[in-house]
Amino acid sequence: MELPPLVSGRILTRYKRFLADVALDGGKQVVAHVPNTGRMTGCWAPGAPVQLSHSDNPRRKLAWTLERVDMGNGWVGVNTQRTNLVIEEALRQERIPGLEGYARIRREVTPPLQGCGSRLDFFLQQGAGADAWVEVKNVTLLQEDCLSFPDAVSARGSRHLEDLEALVKNACRGVILYALNRPEGRCFRPADDVDPEYGRLLRQVVEQGVEVIALRLHHTARGIVAAEAVPVDLSVAG
Repeated sequence: MELPPLVSGRILTRYKRFLADVALDGGKQVVAHVPNTGRMTGCWAPGAPVQLSHSDNPRRKLAWTLERVDMGNGWVGVNTQRTNLVIEEALRQERIPGLEGYARIRREVTPPLQGCGSRLDFFLQQGAGADAWVEVKNVTLLQEDCLSFPDAVSARGSRHLEDLEALVKNACRGVILYALNRPEGRCFRPADDVDPEYGRLLRQVVEQGVEVIALRLHHTARGIVAAEAVPVDLSVAG
């Protein structure tokens, strides 16, 4: 997926969750929108290089949007609105192992099951096997040598796991896809120290047939592409 033209700078501070002060390379200081509801632990520090996009839409409160941050090892994608677009492109190009061969791909569909009130990110139909429901999670939390999710207690994330489990019990495929949006980390594992209930529930639904995919997102000079699958570690520490 190609990003809009990007402007470089350095982040000064992040505040009120969705705002950041950034000094552009030319010396101008701007306020940028931070489209990320998470804590962004380890995803920014004062003085870190960043890239922003700019919008000329007069209806927007802020013209600048924070897109990515370099914490020393390459770009970390912090605009979570881009993630599903990258995954959709990869699905349509059949570049996600295990999710190839579906002729129809729909976004943000509510499962037709009692108690499933949340929309899931993708619904894949007309494949060789069962229809597949896919929920995507943007992952940027680096813990030692693995990337982890969530970076804060996530009741909504737990509900998505329960929905996927219910769909598997109704003869569909349920897939949780962790999009690893930074270059470090040899594996994915749940952040048990952050949200132990999420980790417990993830292991439970996997035992019931929910599939887990961890996929690296690679940042290029002009965009983001889905890259290689990364090992998933569901072992319990200690």
